[in-house]
Amino acid sequence: MKKTVKILTAIMLLITITFIATTVFAQSGGYINPTELTGTQVTTEQIQNIGNTIIGIIQAVGSIIAVAVLLVIGIKYMMGSAEEKAEYKKTLLPYVVGAIILLFASNIVAAIFNLFGNA
Repeated sequence: MKKTVKILTAIMLLITITFIATTVFAQSGGYINPTELTGTQVTTEQIQNIGNTIIGIIQAVGSIIAVAVLLVIGIKYMMGSAEEKAEYKKTLLPYVVGAIILLFASNIVAAIFNLFGNA
């Protein structure tokens, strides 16, 4: 039961990442001129730079949090009893999967964009 919940959670996380990526790169039915909305010329490169900056900040903050959580789990593992060590080993797998997804999120988004963006 717990294994099924973990697998479903991972699948839902991947689906969420996919929908976020397609929403970011989606285009409405017609062309909207950014100059009409803001009064200034906004280029695609500027929008991509803003997106890259946001992804970079999320990755940096997420990496710092991931390292901090790993330190806490590691210290608790070293100080814990045999039963506690077994429990920490169980919590380590979802943590590692989440950290890998976080660290490679920009690559995942870029792959999805290249797959569907050029169609």
